[in-house]
Amino acid sequence: GPGGIIPPGRRRLSPCLLSVNSQITGSDTVILAAILAVCGAWFGLANPVARLPLLMLLLPAGLAYLAIRADTARQAAKWTYWTGAVAAAGNLYWTSLPVHDFGGMPWVLAVPVPILMGLVLGAYAAALALAWRFGASRLPAWLFLPYAAAAWTVMELLRGTLFTGFPWLTMAAAFSPWPMAVQGAAFLGAYGLSGLLAALAAAPAVYGLFSRPTLAVVLIAAALAFLGNRRLAEPVPRIAAAHVTLVQGNVDQSRKWAPEAEEETVEKYIELSRRALSDAPSDLLVWPETSMPFFYQDGGPLAQRVRDFVASAGVPLVFGAPAYERTLGGHVLYNRAFLLAPDGRTAGYDKEHLVPFGEYVPLGQYLTFIGKLVEGVGDFKPGASAAPLHQGDLALGTLICYEAIFPELAQKRVEAGANVLVNISNDAWFGDTAAPRQHLDLALLRAVEQGRALIRGTNTGISAVIDPRGRVMAQGGLFSALALPCPETPIVSETTWYHRCYGLITWGLPALFVLLGLAACLRPVRSRDRRPGGLTL
Repeated sequence: GPGGIIPPGRRRLSPCLLSVNSQITGSDTVILAAILAVCGAWFGLANPVARLPLLMLLLPAGLAYLAIRADTARQAAKWTYWTGAVAAAGNLYWTSLPVHDFGGMPWVLAVPVPILMGLVLGAYAAALALAWRFGASRLPAWLFLPYAAAAWTVMELLRGTLFTGFPWLTMAAAFSPWPMAVQGAAFLGAYGLSGLLAALAAAPAVYGLFSRPTLAVVLIAAALAFLGNRRLAEPVPRIAAAHVTLVQGNVDQSRKWAPEAEEETVEKYIELSRRALSDAPSDLLVWPETSMPFFYQDGGPLAQRVRDFVASAGVPLVFGAPAYERTLGGHVLYNRAFLLAPDGRTAGYDKEHLVPFGEYVPLGQYLTFIGKLVEGVGDFKPGASAAPLHQGDLALGTLICYEAIFPELAQKRVEAGANVLVNISNDAWFGDTAAPRQHLDLALLRAVEQGRALIRGTNTGISAVIDPRGRVMAQGGLFSALALPCPETPIVSETTWYHRCYGLITWGLPALFVLLGLAACLRPVRSRDRRPGGLTL
């Protein structure tokens, strides 16, 4: 009721998220919880101001508090919807930049883009909160905690699958700067790890800071930290190592596709590579996504220059370029990664998961008014093969651009035999924002999940080499032309528990959520003195 007063006869959960002065009203604590949740998401994930990964836990804690603090389910959905929407919109602020700078949209139309995305993503937060509210009112603590973890995992799975999928704001990615904290992804995957962390954060909000469930959470968190550090101390089971050199051209995106700039771009990459090879030999050169802004497959003087350089250097090269295939209906365009060997042999991988409104327009025949968003890029078609690109001991599982944010794609690459993951990308679209760092944090999780080194070559940054434990071995900066060597990139054939049990985890955690949800349905709503707040294990 108004001011946090409970009307007579109204039953309500009584959580304790924060130790607040008794004079603070219920509405004040609700506002405070929402603010802390939004700020936690902002400062927990990569942003241009300051960052502390641990603050990300305030988001699930705040959502849990709001869910059970509300008088009704409708009120809980409303509070958590807007909290989730604002948190998502804030972290996706950068989406307005490519729409304005490269899509030709005025700011008045570009600025609402992250807001609209937040309004969609807020629905996931509201659905999660309703599930948590339902479970907390019926399940004992020892069942509610796994239920809460499974519910968050299902939310992230759905967010990464529905409407082509957008798993950008995965909670586990907030902890990528702390390798110790993300080792659980090798066993549960990023979504499962997110769910576990969310449940640990929600427990104090549901049961109180000084309750037995919260004590159990502290012990579980300590065990996770111990196991994470122990796994980092173990040697990586590599079968060999390769000297990899990444070349970051820092080519201006606004000039990249201009025909007069093609020769300059080719020469820039060749010169940066030549200098790097003069300093130290390399087993593999990596240039970014569409680093060659022409149809390499057609041959011609520029393609011949690339072939001549690779032959004279004696080093295989991975690079990106547009490609096409002739069909009865015309030409089909692909975003392709080429592997060019010194003897002239060429293999390729065509991007499988395309960026909607960036590489193609969904229902483009009807949405003709947004054609400008893909101007200069083309309307691409997805590739079909996940086979690795082979060169000597290297079996390169290739991920182009934001394919690195999808766990299932990295799974397919390793399943097909990849012993190293390669992610070539062009993050120039995002400008000097938090997006390149957020993208790197998500890609890092694929290395931990699959137990593979990840080589990430970008046009403007952030290029990096990440070891199978999620430790950054080499990293470049933003908007600088550079060559980044990494002499001991591990080649690994052993797989992680997550990889081996991928199907069990992917389907098992949602099944756990359903089973515990059914168990909750069969249990009565607990009496007031048994509700969270006074509940013990």
